[in-house]
Amino acid sequence: MIRAAAALAFAGLSGAALAAPGAQILIAGDSTASDYQADKFPQTGWGTMLRCALPPGMAVRSFAMGGRSTRTFIGEGRWDRLMAALQPGDTVLIQFGHNDANRAKPERYAAAYTSYRNNLLRFIADVRRAKGVPVLITPVARRSFDAAGKAKADFPDYSAVVRLVAKETGAAMIDLEARSRAWIDGKGGEAARAFYLHYPEGAQAAFPKGIADDTHFSELGARGVAHLVAGGLAGLDLPVSKRIDADAPALLRTEALGSTACR
Repeated sequence: MIRAAAALAFAGLSGAALAAPGAQILIAGDSTASDYQADKFPQTGWGTMLRCALPPGMAVRSFAMGGRSTRTFIGEGRWDRLMAALQPGDTVLIQFGHNDANRAKPERYAAAYTSYRNNLLRFIADVRRAKGVPVLITPVARRSFDAAGKAKADFPDYSAVVRLVAKETGAAMIDLEARSRAWIDGKGGEAARAFYLHYPEGAQAAFPKGIADDTHFSELGARGVAHLVAGGLAGLDLPVSKRIDADAPALLRTEALGSTACR
């Protein structure tokens, strides 16, 4: 359902439209941003719902994939595939950190101030060389709280490096960590369960044994995070900024629709 809808939306654009400057937003990232097959619903990535903030003639192409860090995204050739799809003027959203921080999986691990930083610098240089526009994004917040009951940053070093690299290179940045933490705090910890994968046994076919996951998003959560990203994009001084509908009704829903439709 999700991939099919995305494919149809993308296929509906003419070759001329795809060649137009800025007609695409491409996403490099992990499971929090990726598209999912229909049998995984209601698990949804924010990149899927970001499409609802775009006008006709624009498309989101998400190359994000679960379990990927900057290291594996490069090593598996996913970055090369994104670059092959990049057109001059396109925007590239870059959000990693969750998997880069995983020391228990050395194939993914990228130390924040060395490998991770160098990979971000490469991404920026490659996109600029291809006449695209890179936008760095700090890691989105988990449903995680400190001793005072406030949403906390589980990847503070990685967010710090994103901010540092943005300052050093002049690259645009969306501080999604800060935005999403404020969003969770505003809703409250219990209400925020609806934004993540919290379902009892038998409630969802995708999770027959039930699930309690404070990292990955439900449909409603993905809509909310896409709203945060869209607002961040609209607030930047970039060519794409004025084309973003930051308050698209599909991203402001307070009840799940039961699909990823933009209504």
